[in-house]
Amino acid sequence: MENNVVIKLEHVSKTFKLFKSEKQRFISVFKRKPNYTEKLATNDVSFEIKKGETVAFFGKNGAGKSTLLKLITGVSYPSKGTISVEGRICALLELTTGFDAQFTGRENIYLRGRLLGFTKEEIKEIEADVVEFADIGEYIDQPVRNYSSGMKARLGFAINSHIKPEILIIDEALSVGDKVFRQKCQAKVKEITERENVTLLFVTHSAGAAKEFCTRGIVLQSGKMIYDGPIDNAIEAYEESIKPAVKPKAKAKPVEKK
Repeated sequence: MENNVVIKLEHVSKTFKLFKSEKQRFISVFKRKPNYTEKLATNDVSFEIKKGETVAFFGKNGAGKSTLLKLITGVSYPSKGTISVEGRICALLELTTGFDAQFTGRENIYLRGRLLGFTKEEIKEIEADVVEFADIGEYIDQPVRNYSSGMKARLGFAINSHIKPEILIIDEALSVGDKVFRQKCQAKVKEITERENVTLLFVTHSAGAAKEFCTRGIVLQSGKMIYDGPIDNAIEAYEESIKPAVKPKAKAKPVEKK
């Protein structure tokens, strides 16, 4: 890709097949004309993101934000259009998934690292920093099945934020843990994006968080991109898009004279 572009989407659409139940999904495998409805999650979306850009994605629940990020990370594939990505991606989407419950927290650091393509030596270099950042004490050497959801989220964030990504994708992950840990996460993301010139894609409903981390905003509505530009203008466009529609007042009926 040219001009330092690291992410490029061209006319990307994603359609999901919705079945009434898992039973109907299974039966559809054997039917010539399966019974389902289609949901267009993203609709003809195109944009480019350059290296080092910090971009916030806005939209109501169901607007297509998370689907778009999953397409960029390769977790899902577009029904139409093309996606090009250059660089190592670290996605803070679902922090508590991907752990082996029988492994200890420390063993899961190595498991996650190897899945992301790191060598054992590279993982060993960041192990102490991950353990210190997660700050879960002696539980780091206990099986993950004994962890609370908050502890899993702490460990998940600690691992992914120390992987040294070239593209960092965050989907509301900064809301994990208590207030002190959330501030710690925010400071870490700021450090990564500013010091290491990492490209940031950030899904949030918070205008304050978006302005703190991002200079550009993309607004989605019903799967379509309705705005792409400076963060302040993007926030205005998002807030305008979520305003409830004002119903016209009914005209009063004239009173009949007796």
